[in-house]
Amino acid sequence: MLIRQARVMDPVSGMDRVADVRICGDRIEKIGQELEIQPDEQVIEARGLVLAPGLIDTHVHFRDPGQTHKEDIFTGAAAAARGGFTTVVCMANTSPVVDNSETLAYCLEKGRKTGIHVLQAACVTKGMQGKELCDFSLLAKAGAAGFTDDGKPITDARLLMQAMEEAKKLDMPISLHEEDPAFVPGAGVNAGVISERIGYAGAMALAEDELVARDCTLAEHTGACVCMQHISSAGAVQLIREAKARGVDVHAEATPHHFTLTEEAVLEYGTNARMNPPLRTEKDREAIIEGLKDGTIELIVTDHAPHSREEKERPMAQAMSGITGLETSLALGIRSLVQPGHLSLMKLLECMSVNPARLYHLPVPRIAEGVKADLVLFGENEEWTASEFASRSDNTPFKGWVLPGRVHRTICDGRIVYSSET
Repeated sequence: MLIRQARVMDPVSGMDRVADVRICGDRIEKIGQELEIQPDEQVIEARGLVLAPGLIDTHVHFRDPGQTHKEDIFTGAAAAARGGFTTVVCMANTSPVVDNSETLAYCLEKGRKTGIHVLQAACVTKGMQGKELCDFSLLAKAGAAGFTDDGKPITDARLLMQAMEEAKKLDMPISLHEEDPAFVPGAGVNAGVISERIGYAGAMALAEDELVARDCTLAEHTGACVCMQHISSAGAVQLIREAKARGVDVHAEATPHHFTLTEEAVLEYGTNARMNPPLRTEKDREAIIEGLKDGTIELIVTDHAPHSREEKERPMAQAMSGITGLETSLALGIRSLVQPGHLSLMKLLECMSVNPARLYHLPVPRIAEGVKADLVLFGENEEWTASEFASRSDNTPFKGWVLPGRVHRTICDGRIVYSSET
């Protein structure tokens, strides 16, 4: 395969130039100018398009096993490929949950048949009940990418300290959903002027800030590598910034919906803007962007959370929280971060590929001769409408939005796994 005259962007080396890229087998064979077309070589004309390392999303929910009416590993992987992702890490809150080697093996085996790299995190606690730790060593040997009870906070501080110590021994990340239930009288909507207007209790920012403060302290005490998932509040951003300044091995995620929308989206999009943690104020949104700019937040993830329409069409108090995000993530990063001048495109790509790989000790994606050909080809400012989805679900406030960043090809292990032409 020969990709001709693409703008080749590699966050690892800093390369940003127009070049031809030849792929042979699963590797990049040659990067150069006006490479001669070989017999029977597939040629992709890419003038005006960006060629970047395949994106990595370390926070997705594929609902498999147990809730495949919302998504399964195959449809989730198809959505990932359509969004430019070549690697994903699935969360463990399936049914049954991934707290044992058998369920983990099922997920990994099915993931190997998708065409992209589907990795699987395992639970921190058995049954995600927050009472007893899983066997971290056993799950690590069975192929777990990391440990998380995402979807539920771990309220027992001593148990979490023990979990961090176990993760530290294995040199693996532990990722945390930071919402103290004591300060979440109504999930999915920020406690503030909008929740008051719709007569809903809401979730306080204090719920996030309190657990982030506690867990930064625990991370400092244990030396564990800790990731604060889907940060939503200005207070949490500052707490993580201060912990990093002390040398704590703490990391943070931001989602496109949290740096694009505010709590007011609930008025327009209803339950498609209900999520945990909730969309918060403009001050919080701006703080997340500042966190991305100064490196406090290193990862952009989707928290891809598909639900059926029936589950989303319920009243706010009964509806499920979460939105799909894999197919709009790159586009929203360009729209909300690059186009306004908050981040360079290179920095966005770093947050969506290099940094997630480093946190999870994965091979760092790059464009260089001899490395695996995991790539995405897209038009940075080319507009498209988010109207059709490869995901089994379409619960997103961004449905119908006209967005930049149209993905043309996603290539994994040297094979085209998504093409906009088919």
